[in-house]
Amino acid sequence: MTTPAPHTLCPSAQPDWADAQVFAVVAGTPERPEAAYLDQAQAFDAPLLALAGELHPSEVFRFAAPCANGGCQHFDGAAHSCRLAAKTVALVPMVVHKLPRCAIRSNCRWWQQEGAAACQRCPQVVTDNHHPSEAMRMAADPDRLPQAR
Repeated sequence: MTTPAPHTLCPSAQPDWADAQVFAVVAGTPERPEAAYLDQAQAFDAPLLALAGELHPSEVFRFAAPCANGGCQHFDGAAHSCRLAAKTVALVPMVVHKLPRCAIRSNCRWWQQEGAAACQRCPQVVTDNHHPSEAMRMAADPDRLPQAR
């Protein structure tokens, strides 16, 4: 059992980041992926890696890890904010109205920064999405600036 980290977590982390935790399993279809959230985040370890089989772990799981802040291409140091979260909220449509249960919400950078609007879009976010919508593609582009609200 993993307890929530006392620091801000990135909900779009990679499995090889320090202290990576699995907080959701990718369900749905390749064209319409959907995160199925775990009741508790789990440390990413060999047994979970084995469950991914031949797929890359980020095609099967959603990972959270301590936010890299200025070490991330999506981080805006001047605003001390995540541009990926801001662009996801600005560009990607909501997929849920009721917030999904989430094991990392209290420490999630996206929740802390964007609130419920981020959570209403989060179920469709998949790190290795082979069929992203145009909105997802634009949101994930680190060179594209967030739109003004």
